[in-house]
Amino acid sequence: MSSNSRALFFFSFFLAILYFSASAENEGPGLVMNYYRDSCPQAEDIIKEQVKLLYKRHKNTAFSWLRNIFHDCFVESCDASLLLDSTRRMLSEKETDRSFGMRNFRYIETIKEALERECPGVVSCADILVLSARDGIVALGGPYIPLKTGRRDGRKSRADILEQHLPDHNESMSVVLERFANIGIDTPGVVALLGAHSVGRTHCVKLVHRLYPEVDPALNPTHVEHMLHKCPDAIPDPKAVQYVRNDRGTPMKLDNNYYRNILDNKGLLIVDHQLATDKRTKPYVKKMAKSQDYFFREFGRAITILSENNPLTGTKGEVRKQCNLANKLH
Repeated sequence: MSSNSRALFFFSFFLAILYFSASAENEGPGLVMNYYRDSCPQAEDIIKEQVKLLYKRHKNTAFSWLRNIFHDCFVESCDASLLLDSTRRMLSEKETDRSFGMRNFRYIETIKEALERECPGVVSCADILVLSARDGIVALGGPYIPLKTGRRDGRKSRADILEQHLPDHNESMSVVLERFANIGIDTPGVVALLGAHSVGRTHCVKLVHRLYPEVDPALNPTHVEHMLHKCPDAIPDPKAVQYVRNDRGTPMKLDNNYYRNILDNKGLLIVDHQLATDKRTKPYVKKMAKSQDYFFREFGRAITILSENNPLTGTKGEVRKQCNLANKLH
């Protein structure tokens, strides 16, 4: 190798090192445990305390936190796009049919305001959304799941692509499993995440097709009477809040009773019934029905994967001042 060639080689090598160093600096450390250790040491404690206070006043907030992480993180990125309000140019994810029944978004702002008083402009809404879900799970009697932080907030709604990502409760189990597999969640993870149906409620509009005009023969007859009492109309009044508790036995507790219910044909949604009967998922349903520890272990693993789905980190995205609004660009 000539001296000129050697010099050119080392120069190119030096430039490559500079490029990759700059790229790494731009990307930042990614998601890490206790990301706010130095910038806002009290962040996770503040979120935990706010979740506890809100749960004492409004029990249904814990259900909302759990549903938020699913609806936000499942659609391309865990970046709090779910929380953005509609604008003249953009429809909010909150206003789509797939977000029917979702509520308590204003309490995310309550948590954000508490954090802004302590550490202005530091903690992202995406991390608030994920950590409130983690602490909401504990409030419901579920496991504590250590989750990484360091997410940044997106600037756009993904209302136009929700249907491409979110599985629907009326779809085949093959489609449901495929949608989850697309973000790295395997079959036992799917079965565990659907165990979130052990808490909260299902609005009548989502299940009347199993009652009218004919009752779905797959339903347990003893449960049908209760469902008909709660949902007396084939076309529910949209102004009336008509619903059936997902689990009549322990409606406020995240536990494995859900699996015993669906094995007894008491699942409210089509996906609940399929979960208990499909040969790919039934073995895990039976295992979780027998062991809450196994359910919690798989649930924690799946929530972790969901929470780390394609986050914005480093210099990508932003840290919103308000969770329902992207920051103004100057």
